[in-house]
Amino acid sequence: MKKLIVLIAAAFALSAPISAFAAMDHGSMKMDHGGHKGNVAHEEVVDGVKVTFSVISMKEHLKSMNMEMPKGMKETHHLMAEFKDAKTGKALTEGDVKVKVQGPDKAAQSKDLMGMEGHFGADFDLSKKGKYGVMSKFKLQDGKVRSSKFWHTVK
Repeated sequence: MKKLIVLIAAAFALSAPISAFAAMDHGSMKMDHGGHKGNVAHEEVVDGVKVTFSVISMKEHLKSMNMEMPKGMKETHHLMAEFKDAKTGKALTEGDVKVKVQGPDKAAQSKDLMGMEGHFGADFDLSKKGKYGVMSKFKLQDGKVRSSKFWHTVK
């Protein structure tokens, strides 16, 4: 995620003074994934919480902004999770989210998803074609631990 933040900061560097970045924390950053809501990989209701996972190809996202992937960057996809109260539709934006992704070669990556503008997210290396198992555990403000699992295929 830090690499994506650095990449975004570099993109804005020409239009904003450096001193503005010094005082900025990640919570104030607006990560515009709005155009990628169609990349929903999995959606379900778990104990009253609607969870939606999206997988975004960073290469395609950067290409849409006329940018290229930085050389040496291992993470290829942004995994984001959005949580909403299943009855009211109210966004649930505080809590802890842990994700383990197991690749087609059985190699596993585990990360805590960082809270962002209305969702949680982190970057993963999904560079190999095939099926990835995504397992998550999340504890939102009500303190209840929930989990969700799904398969995502990279073509």
